[in-house]
Amino acid sequence: MRTPYVAIGIAAISALALSGCGSQGDEASGPDSEASVNVGLVLEPTDLDIRRTSGAALDQVLIDNVYEGLVSRTPTGEIVDTIAASHKVSDDGLTYTFDINDGITFHNGDELTVDDVVWSLTQVKDDPELRDHELLESVTEIAATDDDTVTLTLSEPDSNLLWNLSGRAGLVLDQDADNDISTTANGTGPFTLEEWKQGDSITLARNDDYWGDAAKVAEVVFVYIGDTTAGVNAALAGDLDVLTAVDPNLRGQFEGTEFTVHEGKTTDKYTLAFNNERKPLDDVRVRKALQLAVDHAAVIDAIGGAGVEMGGPIPPLDPGYEDLTSLRPYDPEEAKSLLAEAGVEGLSLELTVPNIYGTTVANLLVSAYKEIGVELTVNSVEFSTWLNDVYTNHDYDLSFVDHLEPRDFGNWANPDYYFGYDNADVQKLYAESVRATDPETAEQKLADAARIVAEDHAADWLYDALTLTAIAEGITGFPTDSPNARLDLSSLAVTA
Repeated sequence: MRTPYVAIGIAAISALALSGCGSQGDEASGPDSEASVNVGLVLEPTDLDIRRTSGAALDQVLIDNVYEGLVSRTPTGEIVDTIAASHKVSDDGLTYTFDINDGITFHNGDELTVDDVVWSLTQVKDDPELRDHELLESVTEIAATDDDTVTLTLSEPDSNLLWNLSGRAGLVLDQDADNDISTTANGTGPFTLEEWKQGDSITLARNDDYWGDAAKVAEVVFVYIGDTTAGVNAALAGDLDVLTAVDPNLRGQFEGTEFTVHEGKTTDKYTLAFNNERKPLDDVRVRKALQLAVDHAAVIDAIGGAGVEMGGPIPPLDPGYEDLTSLRPYDPEEAKSLLAEAGVEGLSLELTVPNIYGTTVANLLVSAYKEIGVELTVNSVEFSTWLNDVYTNHDYDLSFVDHLEPRDFGNWANPDYYFGYDNADVQKLYAESVRATDPETAEQKLADAARIVAEDHAADWLYDALTLTAIAEGITGFPTDSPNARLDLSSLAVTA
């Protein structure tokens, strides 16, 4: 543990991080309310504008800690009231009523009112340039019915609305503030944004005027370290109290130290995407052959065992999950037969992969495909290039990337998404799931849609990642289990 306000100077670049719930240490001692905790992350935001800048790096540091919404989500996906003291949903699913907590102030001292809530949500609903604008498309009216109540009226039921409001779409900002949110932040959360040293660190300080339960530490310094070995070295040198996204092949270096490595679940879906619009990948037999060629257990072994097999697009933590691994057993001989049946011979494909993912998985895929007569060329690119070529322009054969967002099945119901997957039955089932007012019905519709996607072999979901977090003795309440896009530090404490 560092003493409060010690400056850390470790250079950093980007990669991935995590979220969840875990604890460690001797809780017999009282918490040190003046403690500062140094946390090693790998994904640094490029801009702090929570309204316009994409990427999980902003969510994991700012949401729940600095910015809050009407509701939030627990590591297990439960929706909990936050700025809202309570909420009600009408029987027909068309009216959501939120009672707002009293005494909430923004970090600049302004009092939060229902007008701020209405303004914040209306901005997202009306401006297509804002992040997650499309998540409020079913909302027709946002109104303050009195000084303590905000009501949302929908054109049709939306079973995802509360979940969507627990993310960026539901954050409440101060309509009277004039700060530059690309470099500063003015929220209502338990921490204030104290400093951002670009390329190095972000520092959060306890908000002593917080309307809820006060943070248990005085300061959290997020230190950005892109290299996994450098991160381990920094922790072992005493420069970090917590290291997230520990390389599974390096976890042994923490044995016999003051650190305990915690294994947590995620919704990180390491996906081998097939361009379903491009020949011959538009043939389900070819896509299935590419799946059957891969020994998925061997892939997980190669990454240090930090993953579980997936046979479909929905991970175990999300609604609609079903074990579909039986649909793609390891069977190279059957893969060869399918390629022959499809009339495909001497197939050459290119795999485009962001260079932050290394070469382990790509090399395995090259070998696996060679065994069935497919030549795979690997094109390792900067992430910005991947975003332009693959994500935006759909110019690729195969792509390998981590889809870490929870509850993102809707991408498979969107034919314009970079997967190029277009199935009317999937789109219908997904729409019915969204409109369902009964949660069990909504979940079953998702499961039915996911099975179709898996039976179409629309991609190869190589594994659902397990994330490793090294936590020093005396640190409790640091999240370790849940989607890595959120890092709620409200329970973080240090024993004296």
